Amino acid sequence: MLRIRLRRVGAKKQPSYRVVVADQREARDGNFVDHLGHYNPRTEPPTIVIDEEKALKWLKVGAQPSDAVAQMLQRSGTMDKLKER
Repeated sequence: MLRIRLRRVGAKKQPSYRVVVADQREARDGNFVDHLGHYNPRTEPPTIVIDEEKALKWLKVGAQPSDAVAQMLQRSGTMDKLKER
C-alpha cells in the first residue's frame, strides 16, 4: 500500500522533512515514488509546502496519508477539496 509520509533529511539535531509517496514497507528514509513537498518544524511558524495537485492525484488513486501528513493536509484545506470531488 502506498503512504504519503515524511522523510527525514537535514543534519544531526537539525531535522527537516520531505513529504513523499512511498510503499509502506520501505524504510523511513528509503526509496520513494514521488516527492510532494517539504516541512520544516524549526522555523517559527513551521514551514509547510505541499503540491496540492500532486497530493490530490495520489489520494484519489488510494495512497493513505500518515497521521502527521493528514493533519498538514487538513490545515491546508486539501482534504476538504478531496471530499468535494
